[in-house]
Amino acid sequence: MNYDLECKNLVKSFDQFKAVDHVSFAIPKGSFFSILGPSGCGKTTLLRMIAGFYEPNQGDILIKGKSVLNTPPNKRPVNLVFQHLALFPMMTVAENIAYGLRRRKIGKAEIKQTVTDALQRIGLPDAGPKQIDQLSGGQKQRIAIARCMVLKPDVLLLDEPLGALDLKLREHMKVELKQLQSQFDTTFVYITHDQSEALVMSDQVAVMNQGKFEQVGTPQELYYAPNSAFVAGFVGESNRWQGKAVSADNQSITMETISGLHIHAGIPLESDISTISRFSVGQDVVTYVRPESISLKRITPDISGNNSPTQTGENILQAKVKDLLFDGAKSRALMTTSSGETITVSLPQTGEFSNLKNGDELMLSWRADAVKIFHDSAL
Repeated sequence: MNYDLECKNLVKSFDQFKAVDHVSFAIPKGSFFSILGPSGCGKTTLLRMIAGFYEPNQGDILIKGKSVLNTPPNKRPVNLVFQHLALFPMMTVAENIAYGLRRRKIGKAEIKQTVTDALQRIGLPDAGPKQIDQLSGGQKQRIAIARCMVLKPDVLLLDEPLGALDLKLREHMKVELKQLQSQFDTTFVYITHDQSEALVMSDQVAVMNQGKFEQVGTPQELYYAPNSAFVAGFVGESNRWQGKAVSADNQSITMETISGLHIHAGIPLESDISTISRFSVGQDVVTYVRPESISLKRITPDISGNNSPTQTGENILQAKVKDLLFDGAKSRALMTTSSGETITVSLPQTGEFSNLKNGDELMLSWRADAVKIFHDSAL
């Protein structure tokens, strides 16, 4: 396979602090690749090495199969879009887009046609004569990207470019950026701490923690099949419980929390059985369950919960509504059990629970194979 960008065993240290710790990955041509992680995890340092602002202490960076080590930033076939965009306020939109082309001494006629084509592709065909301060935040984002794309970089680097926008505009620009990437068919490497941005836009996402990649995969793989406690807790929202394994075999584990809640964890039939067989009774474990994996049922006289898993591998327990968090289709309920555990549950949008109120008691249930379990030492 041909890769637009390859990073091999990259290491970058600042005195005794190792910001990037033996990171390797490869990005196929025309991909949208995101690096997702909390502040201070090393993602911006990694981006700056690719751009040429930092030289790695160890490893290699290849673009289109050619090493760019010791190549200055202005000679690398990459461009960088910052959060604050760095558009020139004294220039018009067209002059901003043409800036790099003029520096390359491209002919005036070609520049004019290239700028016209770029404005058409980003959906702003009449914006050329406008001043930068006449544009909305989303329009400025598109101009900044167009200014880079007319230079035909092999890789476009984006360092949290949506961070300065308001929430509604950020949601809109997620879709816009994905569409722009497809239109230009250029490899995007996108840095963010916002999991929603990474999941919505990316073909592949690398989750970074303390200078290393915890997992690289599709958004679906990271969300539904996290391979570490960090990924399970960082990507998406989850209920998290710590405790000890009180029973374990090759198919399932039951863990007990400090408060005495029993949680049954199993594995889907298609999964590797060794995932569960690594655990044994008495080990410290941590489990994660997505709020949307939990089903709700109103209590009737023939339904009761005993805070323990059933024989069919389903977890069933009784809990009381503590708080309702209304957010349209993302509405949730905070539930408390008799043992004091708090559980976040997504509310179905069927209207069945539209009259739910604080203090109501419900039965909660979730399948054992919806539980992700890890050794507690993995945190």
